[in-house]
Amino acid sequence: MADELNPETPETEEEPIKQRKNGLYPGVSDELAESMKSGWADTELTGLAPIAQAEHTAARRAALSARFPGERLVIPSGNLKTRSNDTEYAFRASTEYAYLTGDQTHDGVLVLEPKSPAGADGHEATIYLLPRSNRENGEFWLDGQGELWVGRRNSLAEAEQLLGLPAKDVRELAEALKEATGPVRAVRGHDAGIEAALTDKVTAERDEELRVYLSEARLVKDAFEIAELQKACDATARGFEDVVKVLDKAEATSERYIEGTFFLRARVEGNDIGYGSICAAGPHATTLHWVRNDGPVRSGDLLLLDAGVETTELYTADVTRTLPINGTFTPLQRKIYDAVYEAQEAGIAAVKPGGEFRDFHDAAQRVLATKLVEWGLLGDLDVEKVLELGLQRRWTLHGTGHMLGMDVHDCAAARTESYVNGILEPGVCLTVEPGLYFQADDLSVPEEYRGIGVRIEDDILVTEDGNVNLSAALPRRSDEVEAWMAALKG
Repeated sequence: MADELNPETPETEEEPIKQRKNGLYPGVSDELAESMKSGWADTELTGLAPIAQAEHTAARRAALSARFPGERLVIPSGNLKTRSNDTEYAFRASTEYAYLTGDQTHDGVLVLEPKSPAGADGHEATIYLLPRSNRENGEFWLDGQGELWVGRRNSLAEAEQLLGLPAKDVRELAEALKEATGPVRAVRGHDAGIEAALTDKVTAERDEELRVYLSEARLVKDAFEIAELQKACDATARGFEDVVKVLDKAEATSERYIEGTFFLRARVEGNDIGYGSICAAGPHATTLHWVRNDGPVRSGDLLLLDAGVETTELYTADVTRTLPINGTFTPLQRKIYDAVYEAQEAGIAAVKPGGEFRDFHDAAQRVLATKLVEWGLLGDLDVEKVLELGLQRRWTLHGTGHMLGMDVHDCAAARTESYVNGILEPGVCLTVEPGLYFQADDLSVPEEYRGIGVRIEDDILVTEDGNVNLSAALPRRSDEVEAWMAALKG
């Protein structure tokens, strides 16, 4: 990797750039500086078509404008974050910003300015972005974030064509916000500079109301979002197939081989993985968020793979399958797996318009509690008493699902009455993911159960007359899983 930041390295073509960036000019001759100003082709693009979701982002902004009339609304994309020394983490725009603009560049800010104090005329939306790097002053090659180093970005005029929004230079925004008057709300936690400019104009309570609104706005997905979620699920299914095909190689290495295999699919077909992949083999499957992925993969054990592709538009799948590493369940593994499958079937059946969000959890938990009682793991208690006391949770551990969208746990800031205590309606997308986990050190169960973890998870869209399983391309029933694996290993 070219190093423009280490002043101790021998002088190279990169060294003058470091020196200039720090305000030191030795090594940059007047002739070189003058040469770098000219001789570059005009690459401005014209006649660009709007991005695919432009009409949807416009509708989302209109709804936001109607909710907060007469108030200035500020939604940043976020800044680069240092990973170590002079390298940054891969940037991912804030969900709120990307949802409202379709843009994914760092340092961007969406501002909705009220057209009148009363707010009756709505807002004027403007997107503030970094313009093209200045070549006259050397910014494009002397700055570590100049285009010579990190690549071309859209001009403001190009951004306007793509996003359907007026675009201005974001470097002028902070000062303008300091001078602004009237009520302001901002999405916090993404841009410290913008927040500092608004310090005396915003309150935590008012900003939280904005965050909650934007979270609840995503509870019901529009047609563009549903198509993206389907795309994410389809790519994820292919990623699971990739993993099955290389399980022999994973056995020779570790869970990391599985992680890397799925990541390749995510990068080829999408933007990234939507969350840290859980590639949990053997007893690691009993750890809910096992993301170390450094353990052995052994024939005869189960692999719990919980992973999702995030599309280039930042919508993620969230799918789990529990697979016999050698392709065949043992009788006990099958018994536990089939119990979870039956619970998931009951949960999915409870997902329908007009139903309560909690219904699918309750349905799945009842099935699992019944199985635990039948297996003699809860003494003489009946199912009703077990559910009343929540005793099944020793082995079921978690809720049975959550909203899904641009975040794997989407709509997380929504109010309880709108989400957990809410009513399902067409366009809601959620996961149904019951599980049973018998810890390796759990002396309350027979020894043969210990170290077995099973979860099955699918992404379910509520429709007008029921639901659709967006991840149905992957088999779920135990015999179908075995046949699918056998065909892939072929």
